[in-house]
This record gives sequence, C-alpha cells and structure tokens, in this order.
Amino acid sequence: MSQSLYRKWRPRKWEQVIGQEHIIQTLRNAVAADRVAHAYLFAGPRGTGKTTTARLLAKAVNCLAPDRTARPCDECEYCLAVNQGRFLDLIEIDAASNTSVEDVRDLRDKINFAPNQGQFKIYLVDEVHMLSTAAFNALLKTLEEPPSHAIFILATTEIHKIPATVTSRCQRHEFRRVPVSDIVFNLKQIIQEENIQADEEALTLIARQATGSLRDAQSLLDQLAASGGLITLAFAQDVLGTATNQVVIEIVQALIQQDSPTGLGYIQRTLDAGADPRQFARQMVDYLRQLMLVHMGNADQVDAPQEIRKRMAEQAQAFSVGDLLRMIRAFNTAATEGRMNWQPGLPLELAFVEALEPPAGEAPTPDIAPPRTTAAPARAKPAPRLERAAVSEPSSAPDIEPPSSGALSLKTIQKKWFTIRDAVRKLNGSAEGLLNTCTVLDLRGSKLYLGFTNEVLKSKLEDPERLNAAQQGLEQVLGVPVQIQCVIATDSQSIPPEVDEAGMVAAAVRLGGKIVDTREIPARDSASKTQ
Repeated sequence: MSQSLYRKWRPRKWEQVIGQEHIIQTLRNAVAADRVAHAYLFAGPRGTGKTTTARLLAKAVNCLAPDRTARPCDECEYCLAVNQGRFLDLIEIDAASNTSVEDVRDLRDKINFAPNQGQFKIYLVDEVHMLSTAAFNALLKTLEEPPSHAIFILATTEIHKIPATVTSRCQRHEFRRVPVSDIVFNLKQIIQEENIQADEEALTLIARQATGSLRDAQSLLDQLAASGGLITLAFAQDVLGTATNQVVIEIVQALIQQDSPTGLGYIQRTLDAGADPRQFARQMVDYLRQLMLVHMGNADQVDAPQEIRKRMAEQAQAFSVGDLLRMIRAFNTAATEGRMNWQPGLPLELAFVEALEPPAGEAPTPDIAPPRTTAAPARAKPAPRLERAAVSEPSSAPDIEPPSSGALSLKTIQKKWFTIRDAVRKLNGSAEGLLNTCTVLDLRGSKLYLGFTNEVLKSKLEDPERLNAAQQGLEQVLGVPVQIQCVIATDSQSIPPEVDEAGMVAAAVRLGGKIVDTREIPARDSASKTQ
C-alpha cells in the first residue's frame, strides 16, 4: 500500500515547515538556548502544522546531535525513531477519544516515571478542547508543575473552548493559514518529485480549495493524481465539484442587470451539472470579495488573469460597497447553511434573491407599461423578460387605477413603493427581498396583483408568514388594508381583441403574462385567466 502524500511529505526538519516561520524561529531559539518551556498550547486551523511542529519539538529536545542549533538532525537514533513512530517517550493522546477525568488521572499517575529512551517525555494531547471540564481540572496541577523530564504540548483547532486556567499555564502559539502562494510552491515540489503532471492553474485551484490547509491541499492533489493522467484545470473543477469562473461572472452580471430568470437559470444548470452548492456559494463569496477589493482600490491584491481583471473592473463599478457587503453576507450564509438544508440549491436561490437590489444611485424605472387608449392605437412593445419590480413614480406612466378604487391608486403605491419595502423589511427581510423580484401589475379595489417570473418565487411570497408581513407593510404605509394576489408573468404575447386593453389582464400581458383561457363574461369584469 502506497503512503499518502501528506504523510510522505510531512516535514522532518524545522526549515521544511511552511507558513509558520514566526513559531518555528521561536522554538528553534528555545532549543538552542536550552530554554524549552514545560507546556505549550498550539492553536490554529486544521492542516497548518500543529502536530508536525509538536513532533519536531519532541525530536529536537531528545536529539543526540552535539550542536544544539542543528537539532533535530533527522539522522540520530532518536530522530529516526520519532519518524518511524517507535519513540517510546513521545506519547500522543487523542483527546476526542479520551475525554474523561479517569483518562487524565491515569496520565497523571504515569507521568512521574522516568523516560524510557530520551531525556524528555513529550505528551502531545491533540484536540484538547474535547476534554471534559472535570478532566481539565484534573490536569491543571500537573500542567502547572510537571516533573522536570515532562513536556506537555496541547493542540486544538478551537482555542475559545480552552479554559483560561489552562491557557495561562502554557506558552501559546497561534498557527496561521498557509498562503496560497506557499501552498502552490509546495505542490510544485511534490509533482516534480512524484512525477505527477499538472497544470499550474489546477494547482492554484487546489490551493484555493484547501483554504489555508496544506494537508488538505496535499490530499486533494493525491486524489486528483490517482487518475494517472494530466491534471488540467477542467479536470480539477470536475472532480472537486466547483463551478467555472465564467458561471460566477455571469451570475454577477445577472445581478447587475436585475435579471432574475437568467441568474436563477445559471444556478440551476450549474447544480444539475454536479457542482457542490456549498462550494459554489464559496466561489460566489470569493469573487464578490475580489470585486470589493477592486472597488476599494486594492486591485493589486486580486489574483486573476488579465481578461478577468478587466471584467471585474467593469462589474465592480456597478455596485456600491454596501451592495457588495450585502451580497457577500447572503452567499456566505448559503455556504454555511447548505449542508443542513433538505433542498441543497435553496440557500443559493435565496441568496440570489436577497442580492437583487438596485445599484446605489440608480433610480429604477417602473415595470408597468402604459395601457392603450383610443387616442394611441399603437400597441406597446412587450418586454422580452420580466425585470425586477422596484417601482418608483413614473414620469409619464398614467394611472391605470379603475375609478371605483377611490383614494387608493396604483400611482400612490408606485410613489410609496420604497417606503412600503422598508416597512416590510422591518417585519420580514425575506418578504422584502421577494417584493424586490416581482412586478406590480395592477390594483383592483383593495387587491394588488404582483407578477413573478417563476413558481418558486411566487410560492415563497405566498408563504403565510411572508404574505402577512407584506400585507402588514402595505397597510402601515397606505393606511388601508391591501390584499396581495401573486401571479406568474413570463412569456409575452399579443392582446386578444376581447380583452379590456385598459385592464389588469392587458397590463399583465404587456409585462410578459400569458393568457391560457378566455371566457365570454361582461367586458369590464373580464376574467381572463392569466399565468
């Protein structure tokens, strides 16, 4: 059985550790000056070198090399024993499996025995935050005053779970995430020595996927290398389940154009192609973060090809910083919640809907086309697709409110639409986001017709909690109760002669509604069924 890459390439000397120079230099100096502490606390993300550094320290304090500055030499008997896992004085304890107070008491009873081989006994307690409160308390006295031949090294990925009484008794070292450039450099060394063929773009993708964990990057390379062929960028994206950068760019473009059908379509097609929803959301966050950097004047910090940089510069100008922050938060939530959702694509769709806000400083135009009148026989050109429904007071759009509606009119709603949305936002944020994706079609009495591009968005606003919040917001602003009626408005078609051209059905058709049934009933109250 072949050895995995991350085990085969585990550092055996100080200078081989990557990305933790601030810690390595301190420990080397301590070994050289014979000032090694009795207890250490190594904290940091997974795969950043905590266990590796602990083993190097165990080698260094027991190394037989006469020159202390050369320890560990990786050649003496004790160094080789640590490498091969047979050094009796390095005791590794998995705190996740030994959490009880009895386990700690057993350790405390054995710690007084002299070392078997070397000068020091090294107790490496991994994932120490898993210990129970009683176990921590039992460890305190021994941790504070251990025998002169014992050194404790506690390792954890969750430093906030370690009691302050334990932290104060240890010399604490914070391990950092390894930079992408350092990970790529290490992967290049590995593929050269292991005779693996891989494109540099694929190595960069692997490094980014690892999110600062060198071990994760080496494991991903090991997985891709199992194919036996050239590791290309496309192959890496396919195996790792990531969406292409172009899809991410097009979704952001859909956000700029307020084109919800196109954006949701890209998301659905990408997930149908096998992309992981959480990873897809992380890619959206990463790209939006880069747009924010470009917008803030830090384009030099963006690692992207020149053609992508040009597109980023164009897209970054379409958003304000507030827009970008809101979108980053929305997709970041999708990245963290996707695992627990019964519908994996739903968090992404919700994030997209929440991100659909008008760019700062750009006043949205009304989506309602003016009805035909006898004085203007030419029929208005139907919209090719339903755009977002943020409505402001039109400069020329006439009021299509029937005379029977009294003081409440569609024009009043248009004028107060942003105020209405603010009121709804305070009651239910997702309801306000859905109002942002619809089109105001018509007002009939106290019933307000809202058009949606697909059944998913329509059904979400029809949820009783969201619908009630939307109606409450309308009533708060308008002073009268308003009932919301949700309809589908997608494909455009001509207006049949039997349909009232000044009515709600005609307005819906001009906005992309589709008439699926027409019945002969009184003309003014035509009940053409729309979808």
